[in-house]
Amino acid sequence: MESDRVHLGGVIVRDLSATVSNYRSTQTLDAFLKAQGVPGIAGIDTRAVTLRLRDAGCLNAVICHDPAVPEADLVARARGFSIVGVDLVAEVTCAAPYEWTEGTLPEWEFNPRAAPGHASRPATPYHVVALDFGVKTNILRRLASLGCRLTVVPAATPAPAILALKPDGIFLSNGPGDPSALPYAVDTVRALLGARPMFGICMGHQVLGQALGGATYKLPFGHHGGNHPIRAPTGRIEISAQNHNFAVDPASLPEGAVVTHINLNDGTCAGLAVPASSALSIQYHPEASPGPHDADVCFEAFIDMMASARVGAAVAA
Repeated sequence: MESDRVHLGGVIVRDLSATVSNYRSTQTLDAFLKAQGVPGIAGIDTRAVTLRLRDAGCLNAVICHDPAVPEADLVARARGFSIVGVDLVAEVTCAAPYEWTEGTLPEWEFNPRAAPGHASRPATPYHVVALDFGVKTNILRRLASLGCRLTVVPAATPAPAILALKPDGIFLSNGPGDPSALPYAVDTVRALLGARPMFGICMGHQVLGQALGGATYKLPFGHHGGNHPIRAPTGRIEISAQNHNFAVDPASLPEGAVVTHINLNDGTCAGLAVPASSALSIQYHPEASPGPHDADVCFEAFIDMMASARVGAAVAA
């Protein structure tokens, strides 16, 4: 569970297991989905669906349990839906601000910098204000494990209210849908650029791109899954987890914005930085829930920016 509830529209599987065998399991998938109010369907040739999507790109689908509904109505409903221009973030963001201090459980920790007493850990935690576009809780855990306390605020929180919290850094979270449907968030990020170190993930990356004056566009297939290769600025190849349908157009970015990461599957922009504003972002999910640990270093880059800003402020004082 990476949120307080399931936000899925539906689940499609080929075979639904009749048994529950994992030692941590407390209920069946069927019971879980029913409790969450999420429809599901089994017995679907998912390989045939995959082949169709491979050729046609993203397509809409409708799950219906009532055989009395005419097929034509279902087809019309699927064809009439689009995520372009739809604000899905408003459906998943938190209703009110809340604090977060919980780190990664010790048995799951893998980063030496998360160890108590590590030289990189501040005596006073960095205060990070996180704009919640649909944040995954393990992202919050990773930041907490590396020496942050977080205040998570709704996506529509204006810039003055964020600065009034006196943050060391500003985090722009992941989230669903079309970044072009979030002009309020783009305006907020534009107003905050340069005021504090800033780090964006996925939707946060796209909102940052728009705040810089760049454009985003819908991908024909989207990027989904846990095995996307990314070339980092060092030349190192990271294997990343991704789940998004839009991308930042690098040709639209202004001078001073640098493309730092490239998706090696299709050459799309997978990360950018604005050194003059102490801002950086990545298009994928670095917190390894689920997925590999390769990109955890992105959190460290954000921590290092806040550390430098804190030192600079102390010298100036």
